Amino acid sequence: MSELKGKILAGKVLVKPTAAETKTSSGIIIPDSAKEKPLKGTVVLVGEAKKDEAMEVKVGDTVLYGKYSGTELHIDGEDYLLISQSDVLYIA
Repeated sequence: MSELKGKILAGKVLVKPTAAETKTSSGIIIPDSAKEKPLKGTVVLVGEAKKDEAMEVKVGDTVLYGKYSGTELHIDGEDYLLISQSDVLYIA
């Protein structure tokens, strides 16, 4: 992955979603049509803190977010998700 350069607006977080599972723990291969959208990813860029809300996530954090959160973006051949910090459910 190349180094992303740019600026994210206040209160926003750019996340690189983890790859969807292709096989179950018992070895069954999951077809593309049955794969669920990943709900976990790594923070790539972080915007400034909002006036009334401190920015708690930082670059490199692994986060869990809601199923329908954010906007999907395709930048330099990679898929990303732009979400609000308020959409982050858990920081691992």
